[in-house]
Amino acid sequence: MRIATTIFLTDETITPVRLARQLEQRGFAGLYLPEHTHIPAGRETPYPAGGDLPREYGRTLDPFVALAQAAAVTERLALGTGITLIAQHDPIDLAKQIATLDHLSGGRFTLGVGYGWNVEEAADHGVEWSTRRRLGDEHLALMRALWADEPTAYEGEFTSVRASHAHPKPHRERGPRTLLGGAAGPRLFDRIARTADGWLPIGGRGLTESMPRLRSAWETAGRDPKDLHVVPYAVNPTPGKLSHYADLGIEEVVLQLPPTEEPEVLRTLDAYAAYL
Repeated sequence: MRIATTIFLTDETITPVRLARQLEQRGFAGLYLPEHTHIPAGRETPYPAGGDLPREYGRTLDPFVALAQAAAVTERLALGTGITLIAQHDPIDLAKQIATLDHLSGGRFTLGVGYGWNVEEAADHGVEWSTRRRLGDEHLALMRALWADEPTAYEGEFTSVRASHAHPKPHRERGPRTLLGGAAGPRLFDRIARTADGWLPIGGRGLTESMPRLRSAWETAGRDPKDLHVVPYAVNPTPGKLSHYADLGIEEVVLQLPPTEEPEVLRTLDAYAAYL
């Protein structure tokens, strides 16, 4: 099983360069980074995990800038977002960022996609909450049009692009491996089967019940079972938990690192080394 990591990198934590070097030297498989552009001070949306919103949410580094630094000082470390708030981006700009990072890193990028939980944050980006999933799906479709080998137009309900010359290209024609985040359910599983390469379930709970339903939706859509990727994300590991994932056929897991300065992060990596 490949053991990757995730962390809320901020202006108060270990730096992307130091972390990426340590991960590659120690044999970890990858680094995934979350995204929040800002947290409105007058937010009314409750924090999904309950209680007060942790300090790091309002201090996150831009994941693409941070991952570019990580790519520049490593050769094998996989790079990913967990997750990109796809509805909050201009898709033409985002397509360029993703293609450039994937190109410069030698195809090491995974695009983790989500639709968000913070109504006020999304509203500041001009996103109508009730349509954010449809808008996000269109953004992904538009980006894939720009990534196509030949100039390809896209016309959607919310957004469009003319047939265009757009380089560099990602290493794969449809773009990098794309994993959708979100809670288990038929709507999400249908979206995964239609538009993505797999699922990025936060915490990894309930996979025994969820995986058969996702596989059924995947195969109903005519997808090859071997091509489905399920990557439990932000996991606090135990030997039994990782063994259970392996029994389910899971080949990659993303472990949660603390959003702290370098000494504590390195102590956590030392503890996680037992799982490599």
